[in-house]
Amino acid sequence: MSEKSFLVEVSARHVHLSKEDVAVLFGEGKKLTYVRDLSQPGQFVCEERVDIIGPKRSISNVVILGPERKESQIEVSMTDCFTLGVIGPVRESGDLEGSAPITLKGPAGELKLEKGLIVAKRHIHMTPDDAKRFGVSDKQIVKVKVDTTRPLIFDDVVVRVSPSYALAMHVDTDEANAALIGKNGCQGEIER
Repeated sequence: MSEKSFLVEVSARHVHLSKEDVAVLFGEGKKLTYVRDLSQPGQFVCEERVDIIGPKRSISNVVILGPERKESQIEVSMTDCFTLGVIGPVRESGDLEGSAPITLKGPAGELKLEKGLIVAKRHIHMTPDDAKRFGVSDKQIVKVKVDTTRPLIFDDVVVRVSPSYALAMHVDTDEANAALIGKNGCQGEIER
């Protein structure tokens, strides 16, 4: 592993929920239950699960990531969109205006969201020090070559810089499968 490489990991389908939506799906006063940490500081896998219900089909037992957010967001792959029968726009996390409507079902209720389902744009989380070392800036678009038995160069990767991030690139399940990236991830390098 060189000093110019970083972890590329799979960000599988998941749901982020607002406090209000947790109450609708799991009951008033319910708090998300911590299970384990994710690679990004402060982010964690929850015990609770929901079903995503589309016009065509449903996907059951989808993981919720904590902590709670200001607005609920569902991140899926394009294959998931085909399964559900929705058109999920490729977007950065948090860019939900005009995103796909979707229904979530939990043990206490069902929630019809007017927006919130996206296919997350591939991205690299990094600190300001990492950005300086790599010679990139926040919101810059780069290419990343992944080191697998089926090497691939990902184009249109957005750099996201914050002091609260840990260095890692996220791709969805479809992208990971195309490059044979396993559950433990792989190494990647920005192409010059």
